[in-house]
Amino acid sequence: MLRAGLPGRWPLLQALLALQAVGRALGRASLAGGPLEDVVIERYHIPRACPREVQMGDFVRYHYNGTFEDGKKFDSSYDRNSLVAIVVGVGRLITGMDRGLMGMCVNERRRLVVPPHLGYGSIGVAGLIPPDATLYFDVVLVDVWNQADTVQVSVLLRPPLCPRMVQDGDFVRYHYNGTLLNGAPFDSSYSRGGTYDTYVGSGWLIKGMDQGLQGMCPGERRRVTIPPFLAYGEKGYGTVIPPQASLVFHVLLVDVHNPKDTAQVDTLAVPADCVRKAAAGDFMRYHYNGSLMDGTPFDSSYSRNHTYNTYIGQGYIIPGMDQGLQGACMGEYRRITVPPHLAYGENGTGNKIPGSAVLVFHVLVIDFHNPSDPVGIETLSRPAEPCNETSKLGDFIRYHYNCSLMDGTRLFSSHDYGAPQEATLGANKVIEGLDRGLQGMCVGERRRLVVPPHLAHGESGARGVPGSAVLLFEVELVSREDGLPDGYLFVWHEDPPASLFEDMDLNKDGEVPLDEFSVFIKAQVQEGKGRLLPGQDPEKTIGDMFRNQDRDQDGRITAAELKLKSEEDQERVHEEL
Repeated sequence: MLRAGLPGRWPLLQALLALQAVGRALGRASLAGGPLEDVVIERYHIPRACPREVQMGDFVRYHYNGTFEDGKKFDSSYDRNSLVAIVVGVGRLITGMDRGLMGMCVNERRRLVVPPHLGYGSIGVAGLIPPDATLYFDVVLVDVWNQADTVQVSVLLRPPLCPRMVQDGDFVRYHYNGTLLNGAPFDSSYSRGGTYDTYVGSGWLIKGMDQGLQGMCPGERRRVTIPPFLAYGEKGYGTVIPPQASLVFHVLLVDVHNPKDTAQVDTLAVPADCVRKAAAGDFMRYHYNGSLMDGTPFDSSYSRNHTYNTYIGQGYIIPGMDQGLQGACMGEYRRITVPPHLAYGENGTGNKIPGSAVLVFHVLVIDFHNPSDPVGIETLSRPAEPCNETSKLGDFIRYHYNCSLMDGTRLFSSHDYGAPQEATLGANKVIEGLDRGLQGMCVGERRRLVVPPHLAHGESGARGVPGSAVLLFEVELVSREDGLPDGYLFVWHEDPPASLFEDMDLNKDGEVPLDEFSVFIKAQVQEGKGRLLPGQDPEKTIGDMFRNQDRDQDGRITAAELKLKSEEDQERVHEEL
């Protein structure tokens, strides 16, 4: 097959004629049925895809069987278990083989019939090929490349969103399948169950791969074809990559980052009424979906049906998330991209976050507060008429309210019960933040109250209220009554009658039963001389007052038993002294 005893190069005209003959892809015999004038080419297997054809000056690698007309084999690359690797069209092969390889595709199979004058002529090869022998070659092309080749990149899939492209100095994680040009596999990251992780443009990769990864997006798929002089060259690599082999890599880029990267924040949606932004030291509740840069999910707060609750800026979460959550508004939706040196580093964590992984969090901020926050009070409307008296501690009030979480989730409403809520301010009957927010209001005034959890239901929450939740109230004061001093069930608006017992003893029998006591007290209230504890059932209050005065519990009050509350308190002071 190799040229012996012939000049090193063809004349130019002979080369052009050879190419023309190959283009017709068949040889011809003389008109008289004499010997063949040219190589006869039978293309009995042509691959569907043929990205390039052999041209003069190309370097090729191929297998062949060589036989005589009677089928006797005289040579075979298969027997030597070694491909032929050589440049075609420059006189290093017999002329018939040079011509027969022209225009051939990788994985194409040809049967060549080479006449003697295009083979070893009238001399032959001593002990191997007789003079004037017609040679038959069965050839399969395995590889072709040229010294002028560059890395060939074919983009197979490009994601619609490309947050960044690979540059020199970046650290990448990618999967690949590696094959020779004829499709024979030699390596795969998938078979090892992990990505290939490395720096780009720093000499850690073969030159062709360094070039082929440039400009790639996370999630992109490429086919990278590398000529051997940009791969493993004349030496090859071990037993899997032969010398002078072109390599084909099918690459999926999983993620990319640079050691200088900070957390990247992309605001996807922000509410129009953002009056406050999160800062270091705030306690935040948020939902998130966490994924790798190629979209592979690794965690989600939604799957647990519970927000993630934590302080920010104080080292309780990974540094990248600490950075990415600051400056957010309640109700804001963000995408936070965290490089590995601000996440879980080279080691990763668990079995879902590999080493050196870039993490992407889609975050919805539910609420946040600071442990030093007071109740936030915003007046929505006030009555048109001047307000001389406002609600204060001890007052009995009636008010309507709507309560929700900061994300708008409705919790409770007085309207559901068809009546205002009743409470005595300062009596620990409502949460502390609401108690504070209802003070200083005019009847008819409407307010919006933002109550932090330490003034609401705290870390534990309550029925229907999540732990550490900030609550939003819209309240309207319906009515207000002055309260009574602590421990009092009834107070006089002026000094009580000097003959209190006699006035109370309606039938003048020296005893006051419950019915007389009740009639007397109701009369004082009706005449505006005194008032009962507001917010309580009057009958129950009067009954409690009667039992307090009926010292011996015989169902009647005597003059000796009847004492004012102020007198009782004074007696108690003397006893303590």
